[in-house]
Amino acid sequence: MSVRKLKPITPGQRFRVVNGFDAITTDKPEKSLLAPLKKSGGRNSQGKMTMSHRGGGHKRRYRIIDFKRDKQGVAAEVKSIQYDPNRTAFIALVEYKDGDKAYVVAQNGLQVGQKIVAGEGAAPEIGNALFLKDIPLGTIISCIELRPGQGAVMARSAGTFAQLMAKEGKFVTVKLPSGETRLILANCLATIGAVSNSDHQLLVSGKAGRSRWLGRRPRTRPVVMNPVDHPMGGGEGRASGGHPRSKNGIPAKGFRTRSKTKDSNRYIIERRKK
Repeated sequence: MSVRKLKPITPGQRFRVVNGFDAITTDKPEKSLLAPLKKSGGRNSQGKMTMSHRGGGHKRRYRIIDFKRDKQGVAAEVKSIQYDPNRTAFIALVEYKDGDKAYVVAQNGLQVGQKIVAGEGAAPEIGNALFLKDIPLGTIISCIELRPGQGAVMARSAGTFAQLMAKEGKFVTVKLPSGETRLILANCLATIGAVSNSDHQLLVSGKAGRSRWLGRRPRTRPVVMNPVDHPMGGGEGRASGGHPRSKNGIPAKGFRTRSKTKDSNRYIIERRKK
């Protein structure tokens, strides 16, 4: 993993920091694992805008990722590490012994030619997917299921990882990237290793146009709006805006919006860091 700082030959490149892409081995995706990706522009099925500052962006095709790793006990060889425009992590193209191909989220240190396997009996090595009950304590894991057979839902973005802390009965204790410690069923799958592209956090866009390529439209600061447009708008001169809150009036910066009666509260041992 590396990043490159560009020479300031244009104003947009003066502060630009780009990914070195030294882990990427090919720029051609596997055609059989591509699907069309429709843009909504932040509109719902009625055509009403429900998400602001969305629209435009470069055309993309979705890479079908195997989050379930349900082809268990069959070894697969890593054919290439590829860039995915739909996520911050890199992805790996793997080919199983029977000829099937699949995309999986690539872990840090995954190499082309390496063999990976999922299910019971797999060794706790990078890229292998094991049941939480079979993973040694203290192991760094990622791509974690919350319900058996659901597919990975946690610790999937670039550089993220969780740690297996304890095992007790049918549950294991896992410390998540947010700092939250919670119980997860021991027969859920998780992948060994941290997610690839850990330098993603060091990237700098350098210009507004790059945000437009990603489908993000310009955002007006609430403080400069009128009272009719936002709770923080209005006031004579440069008013500070009052208490920070969203357009719907929900306070920001410390206000807890999680339901006190949410069923999964009982599985949380320690809340995430503030």
